Amino acid sequence: MLSTISSIIGAALLLVVAVMEVLLIIGLPLGEFTMGGRYKVLPPMYRIFAASSVILQLFGAAMILQGGGLMNMWFAGKAVKIICFVFAGFFAVNTFMNIISSSKKEKYVMTPLAAIEACCFAITAFLM
Repeated sequence: MLSTISSIIGAALLLVVAVMEVLLIIGLPLGEFTMGGRYKVLPPMYRIFAASSVILQLFGAAMILQGGGLMNMWFAGKAVKIICFVFAGFFAVNTFMNIISSSKKEKYVMTPLAAIEACCFAITAFLM
């Protein structure tokens, strides 16, 4: 039950971030929520990074949903477990990087989001 809830929360948050990344790609002024808030509107080169982030977010959502038993497995259970632990580690590091960000929006919005993601992936991986 806890694994299912954590995987739903984790996937939903990843989808929210993916939508935000798409909005960054099309040029909306949301750059203060990412990359230390250096750019209000992302330059073209950084939009490529945002596009790769969307792919990573969607992959992560699929993995956490599989780990929570809500999707058919694309990979073996052991592989999904490892991938979930890798995402948990990534979001733990991302939490720290957001804490030290010079952007208040990134610090106060993205830090808790990344921390929740780290917890959701860790819970899902441990309970698989």
